[in-house]
Amino acid sequence: MSERKTVVIIPVYNHGSRIDEVVSRVIALGYPLIVVDDGSTDKTPETLKQFSKIKVCTHPHNIGKGAALETGFKEARKSYAQAVTIDGDGQHDPGDIQKLVSAANLHPQTIIIGRRQGMEEDHVPWTSRFGRGFSNFWVWVSGGPRVSDSQSGFRLYPLAKVSSLDVRARRYQYEVEVLVKAHRRGIPVKETPVRVIYQHGDERISHFHPWRDFLRNSNTFRQLIIQRIFRVGM
Repeated sequence: MSERKTVVIIPVYNHGSRIDEVVSRVIALGYPLIVVDDGSTDKTPETLKQFSKIKVCTHPHNIGKGAALETGFKEARKSYAQAVTIDGDGQHDPGDIQKLVSAANLHPQTIIIGRRQGMEEDHVPWTSRFGRGFSNFWVWVSGGPRVSDSQSGFRLYPLAKVSSLDVRARRYQYEVEVLVKAHRRGIPVKETPVRVIYQHGDERISHFHPWRDFLRNSNTFRQLIIQRIFRVGM
């Protein structure tokens, strides 16, 4: 798969203090870029206006990361065969995009997950460590692939394959549901190691709410398990 067929998608919500650097680094790598602003109310919209060579899609209000990804995929399918998704909070190193593209060259039509390294270190929030293990187990129980970082948002998606999946979740749960439904359809899922950067204290931007989103995750897994048992919606 040629790199010219690859577009980068960044879903963003109130990442005004980080998005400038992330966008600049992706542009410097030469990849086309789609940014989906999911209803930001901080300086993010003004920051994005500084970049003339990117495509910006805007939601009038915040409706969730999954919905932002779907908007990005819809726009990307007009011109590209595959998309790399990277978060706007600076957690991912854009320099690792090539690792995902190289993995996709070896494994065409495969979802590639950027498996974050160093997640066991002390400065990584416990919610991230616990959430990853919790999610990995229930993705597998729900009929998904056995992976080690099911919550990583740094991924490469074959767009035609992903567009055929009826993913219902519109927030963070999108990223686990898509793995389960891809596996059920026979779409391969593989992982490749990437770096992770967790800022300290107030420098870190996160819109993940541990208890609320764990409940949402649990509800998503409950529905997927019911589908698996009774073979409905599959």
